Amino acid sequence: MSTLPRTSAVLNALTVGEGDYLTVDEILQTLRQQAFALLVVVLGLPNCLPMPPPIPLICGFVLAFVALQMALGRQAPWLPRRLLSKSISRADVTRAVERALPVLYRLERMSRPRLQFFATAPGMQAMGIVLLVVALGLLVSAPFIGQIPLGLAACLIGLGLVERDGIVIILGMIAGALGIGLSLGFIVAIVSGIFALLGYA
Repeated sequence: MSTLPRTSAVLNALTVGEGDYLTVDEILQTLRQQAFALLVVVLGLPNCLPMPPPIPLICGFVLAFVALQMALGRQAPWLPRRLLSKSISRADVTRAVERALPVLYRLERMSRPRLQFFATAPGMQAMGIVLLVVALGLLVSAPFIGQIPLGLAACLIGLGLVERDGIVIILGMIAGALGIGLSLGFIVAIVSGIFALLGYA
């Protein structure tokens, strides 16, 4: 049986500590062995709630960087010093974790190893590509609420990778597809509005 901590235990550890802000470097130190999968969960969590800019932008940019490394087959994430120094409000992380824990506990009770293709090296690389698309969606999502399906997608995919549960990962991909659709709709609406203002409609 694995001795690695459950996702809920690691996320709870992020909510305690000194200081009002939590840096990306501190997050990585907490995640340790499960850094890739749990970093995906942590980056998704703040976006599961209505959040003002620039939180979706920061999370989306870091997630894209992490996802690209997954797609390239790296075994552990590497982040440049500038990204490691980026911070997220501990209060925002705590609020997101507290909201997520009841659902997370239920998912952990139901999760079990199944459809374990995603836990293989090719499966992880495929998930890197999927998460890269999710991250790009975060970068162009509608303010305050447009990032919520994409945040949920990242959380489910990361949790599924930790628990080696392909069903949870598939649910995450469905949420991601919905989020990407909403982001594309937002972009189309903005472009259409610009053309209308310019008299090209």
